[in-house]
Amino acid sequence: MRPTFTSEYGGSFTLIEPGSLELSNRELTVTEPYFIGQRPVTQVEWVAIMEDNPSKFQDGWAAGLRPVERVSWLDCQNFINVLNDKETLERLGLVGRWRLPTADEWEYACRAGSVSRWFNSNADSDLDEVGWHAGNSGATTREVGQKKANDWGLYDTHGNVAEWCSDVAGKEGLKRVHKGGSWLMESESTTATASGVSSVDKKSDGIGLRLVWAPL
Repeated sequence: MRPTFTSEYGGSFTLIEPGSLELSNRELTVTEPYFIGQRPVTQVEWVAIMEDNPSKFQDGWAAGLRPVERVSWLDCQNFINVLNDKETLERLGLVGRWRLPTADEWEYACRAGSVSRWFNSNADSDLDEVGWHAGNSGATTREVGQKKANDWGLYDTHGNVAEWCSDVAGKEGLKRVHKGGSWLMESESTTATASGVSSVDKKSDGIGLRLVWAPL
């Protein structure tokens, strides 16, 4: 079993240890350990920190368990700053900070040792088992954790909402990478390798976030 912890706001986080994967086009390597959210940040978690809910998909009794969306990369930085100010507890004897994952950290955790297009398969027909996408979402986000988890216990890495990463895209520094694809995307945009790029102030009902807690 991988070490895990649960935050005061309901998120569960799993340790990802350093390692490498040989992919067809490159070597994917992470050099430092980090804990990553087992699920995307939900509307309930966002409201607990920010006291507002920017999400489009708020209808229904279980909407709070859907991923938060319509949050820009800048919004996510504000959320993380507030979270770091509120939480000063050590985790498993370590001192650390909340942040967004790098694109490589995100993909490495998503793959969980796999080298296929999605963590469970290379076949489009198997995507429904692990992700919400344009073909099965019903044109909306869905409650987190409803599909099969990967071998490291992570849910919703393919589809539902794309997830902001820390990586800068472009020379001006005004765009950032997001990974995973979303409920409105076709299957090819939800693979482990696929990336999107958006301005830091873009708000979309197809983009949310997944947190990392990293030891200092």
